[in-house]
Amino acid sequence: MPKRELEIEDDQERVSSSEKRRKKDDCSNVRTPLRKLKPDDYTVGWICAIKVEYVAAQEFLDEEHEGPDYVSPHDNNNYTLGSVGKHNVVIATLPLGEYGIASAATVARDMMHSFPNVRIGLMVGIGGGVPSENHDIRLGDIVVSAPKDGSGGLLQYDFGKNIQDQIFLTTGVLNQPPVTLRTALAGLQAQYERKGHQIDEAVNSVLEKNKRLRRQYKRPAQSSDRLYQTGVVHPSAKESCVTACDPSGLISRSERDEDEESPAIHYGLIASANQLMKNALLRDKLAVEKDVLCFEMEAAGLMNHFPCLVIRGICDYADSHKNKEWQGYAAMVAAAYAKDLLYQIAPNSVTTEKRISDILSDVKEVVNGVEKDVHKLVNKQYSHEHKAVLDWLTPIDYALQQNDFISRRQEGTGRWFLKSVEFQVWLKTNRQTLFCPGIPGAGKTIITAIVIDHLLANFRDDPKIGIAYIYCNFRQQDEQTAEKLLTNLLKQLVQTQSSLPKDVKDLYDKHEKSRTRPSHSEITTALHSIVTANSKTFIVIDALDECQDLSRLRFLDEIFSLQVGTGANIFATSRINDSIRRRFDGCATVEISATDRDVLAYLDGKMSLRRSAIINGDIQDRIRTGVLKAAGGMFLLATFHIDTIMSQPSRGEIKEVLQKLGSGVEGLHEIYTQAMERIESHTPAIRYLARRILTWITHAKRPLSIIEIQHALAVREHMTAFDPDYLSDAKDLKSVCAGLVTIDGESGIIRLVHYTTQEFFQQTQERWFPEAESYITRVCITYLSFDTFESGFCHTNEEYEERLQSNSLYHYAAHNWGHHARDASTIYQEVIDFLESEEKVKASGQALMEMTGLHLAAYFGIEKVVAYLLQKGDDHPDSTDDNESGRTPLSWAAAGGHTATVQLLLDKGANSETKDNKSGRTPLSWAAGEGHIATVRLLLDKGADLEPKDNESGRTPLSWAAWKGYTATVQLLLDKSADLEPKDSKSGRTPLSWAAWKGHTTTVQLLLDKGADLESKDEFGQTPLLNAAENGHSDTLQLLLDKGADLESKDEFGRTSLSWAAKYGHTATVQLLLD
Repeated sequence: MPKRELEIEDDQERVSSSEKRRKKDDCSNVRTPLRKLKPDDYTVGWICAIKVEYVAAQEFLDEEHEGPDYVSPHDNNNYTLGSVGKHNVVIATLPLGEYGIASAATVARDMMHSFPNVRIGLMVGIGGGVPSENHDIRLGDIVVSAPKDGSGGLLQYDFGKNIQDQIFLTTGVLNQPPVTLRTALAGLQAQYERKGHQIDEAVNSVLEKNKRLRRQYKRPAQSSDRLYQTGVVHPSAKESCVTACDPSGLISRSERDEDEESPAIHYGLIASANQLMKNALLRDKLAVEKDVLCFEMEAAGLMNHFPCLVIRGICDYADSHKNKEWQGYAAMVAAAYAKDLLYQIAPNSVTTEKRISDILSDVKEVVNGVEKDVHKLVNKQYSHEHKAVLDWLTPIDYALQQNDFISRRQEGTGRWFLKSVEFQVWLKTNRQTLFCPGIPGAGKTIITAIVIDHLLANFRDDPKIGIAYIYCNFRQQDEQTAEKLLTNLLKQLVQTQSSLPKDVKDLYDKHEKSRTRPSHSEITTALHSIVTANSKTFIVIDALDECQDLSRLRFLDEIFSLQVGTGANIFATSRINDSIRRRFDGCATVEISATDRDVLAYLDGKMSLRRSAIINGDIQDRIRTGVLKAAGGMFLLATFHIDTIMSQPSRGEIKEVLQKLGSGVEGLHEIYTQAMERIESHTPAIRYLARRILTWITHAKRPLSIIEIQHALAVREHMTAFDPDYLSDAKDLKSVCAGLVTIDGESGIIRLVHYTTQEFFQQTQERWFPEAESYITRVCITYLSFDTFESGFCHTNEEYEERLQSNSLYHYAAHNWGHHARDASTIYQEVIDFLESEEKVKASGQALMEMTGLHLAAYFGIEKVVAYLLQKGDDHPDSTDDNESGRTPLSWAAAGGHTATVQLLLDKGANSETKDNKSGRTPLSWAAGEGHIATVRLLLDKGADLEPKDNESGRTPLSWAAWKGYTATVQLLLDKSADLEPKDSKSGRTPLSWAAWKGHTTTVQLLLDKGADLESKDEFGQTPLLNAAENGHSDTLQLLLDKGADLESKDEFGRTSLSWAAKYGHTATVQLLLD
């Protein structure tokens, strides 16, 4: 609803100048003449968006003045003039039917032209509140945009369609209000704290004097203040919540105590955009990530154009549940607060402020909500096409991790690194590599965040300098293949440019419609093109040791090749690892270790927060000395030790802890053990909650968000529907786990505090979580068996999106329940019941793929369940699934490498030669293509055809294995006499050509040793050497040359390996060929 769906009924007419109420003298009903002042006499600008706000503002004037005789040409504002205390105030409102940031900017601009002496500004009206654990915001409360951390207390954001889970983009922050307003704000806060406020009384007084307003502007009944659970969406725009919404979806809140102020005043961040916030999920996401208290639609239009304070009365909860009853009262309380604020300001302090028109003399107008000088924004706003291309490249955004990590930095730490000679040389000289290894917990990730922050602070506004970074994470291996990492670098380098580079636009146009992905070569070619155009490019990679070996190898090959060709600078951190260190031989190296100065700065910061007499000079010195010695260069260990020390109630107990501080990795493991023992000593309820939280975090197949783990923890045995009463408080998720978990503020992911914590739990799994997989399996299956999934497959995208939004664990459970069940010690009856429910299997399969219960069990490799379902006889082992692929249970089991399940299916009569309906691949083809050597061996032993060709490309199992680089599988197939030279029907490539094309040097070596034709040509006349050169695989190319490959071989277009390498910018490969 535009501007909270306000003023779209019969009473939309504006309050004209002739209709404005004249103030009455307290002692007489006779109207008093209105004073007339000059435009320059007005120093306070007050902007309203809609009629209810405008009416409320006028009612709180102490005196109303005669309207202006003249305004600036093209000024379409409607003005009311008057005074509050000794301040002359000009009130303006947006034109009828216009809302949003552009309209607000226009009103402010025109006001400055007609009243050029305005020096302080107020934006006063209504908004949507954001109730949270930390802020008990209710209807009728007031939110004030309190400046914080150098910003003005207002965040401008943008997002696409306002559907749940839609990505939003922060696009700016409001300038600090004038000093006069900030000073008054502090004074009013103090006054309210000492004496309370009289806002409700002030509103009642106004309504007593002007009774005609009472119906619309009085405080509504408290029963109309309804806050619904996040997942409850209002079903009908035509019905009220009373009739349309299930009351079981209401959140129960106790009434405020008599000693609590009502309305309550909240100070903090207000979020503003051109669209109305009506989405509870996105509302809560911003609340967690940004600590937003209120949403509105106009104030961002004043961003950096009209230095002001924003005051909002809360009329709804920024969700789909409209509450127009509270709009009038919310506008009144906001106006009452604004009046109290102005009474805090001495008139002479206003005159010392610069005129806003002078401040803004060099600011350009806002057109259609977007600044013409958009290149000056720190966070760029992109065209729809630009954003679509960026999202298509990859949805992964490492900025969330960067923001979280840098927020954890203790002020002043890491400066030693930025000042180091090695870093300064790396910063100022092109084609430099700086490798930074370190022991576990040394602070490598924080140093990385400091480096990135330094680069952004110094170079983000230079369009010719590129900055891209990667945070590797052992829990996100699927997201961190070489191709995905390179694509992310490409995205980051493109998103800083004002327009889409042609190379990237061409990639998008080529692949998006056909739903294909760019090849490795296409990605690297685009990267070379983008980086070459920059004067300098910085690539930063943290935690290389947490990246899979093969992915890391290929990724490093490419970025080193990029560096040779373009002069890019590379910064990387890793645990101390010989194989990784060898890749950086000859490069500048700085070993990361927590310096004494940084550790002491951190300790002093933590001790300063403990305002207690027991932390005196002597004990502080002991803490510094003891923790510094125990840390031994491990920042992580120091953080754990100081947290333990600060929790002690007396000096004596602090001294006892200091005598027992552990050191090194052993010290970390001792701390983790002590943390678990503390958890075990808690009450049964707390212990049970903590164990379940840690079970999920340590065993989940991917990182979980707060809402996902809340839903998981809420599941109870034999539940048939989700019950929000069992939702745990988000803050408890962290507090009950004795410091072992943390919540990333930006991404909302809950995780272990460090990689070493995961390693500890892996080593002590049987002690702490012996039945973890069984427990998680039961939770997932119970969740997927809820009655809500009995409707089966969703037939529209809207239905499916609603299912995802309303059932937060659904996506994870559908994708992963079987992985947990396969590793569980016991298979429960619930699993069987679920797989025998056709509709629930369909509902689950929609998130994964449409298939039957038998296919699903085979896909996950749950042998006992497959055996049970076959024994029942309802399914045939060669039945095809319900989707267009037409695959059998054996096909799915073979592709997953579930050898025991494959054996079972074969024993039950499954045909090993059945081909999929779509691809025409056999079980052997799938197993070979995924490198499942044990499954390949079994199928071959059972007589599977060694040379089946698929329908789409005509590849054999050997070609698939060679293309993927599964050397052991290639060896096995060759040992079984597979044809060494099969050419596929689509490209005419042999297994050797495919291995060379993909750069699998070890596989190439094996095929050559077995006698593969070094000069075989595909349908384009390319040899394996040309295949390797085209994709820049220097090691593979060198091997082929060593084996005698023809360097001058040409394809049918007359291109040589040198021309292919040069075409795609593979500088290292070009150099090799020239040498």
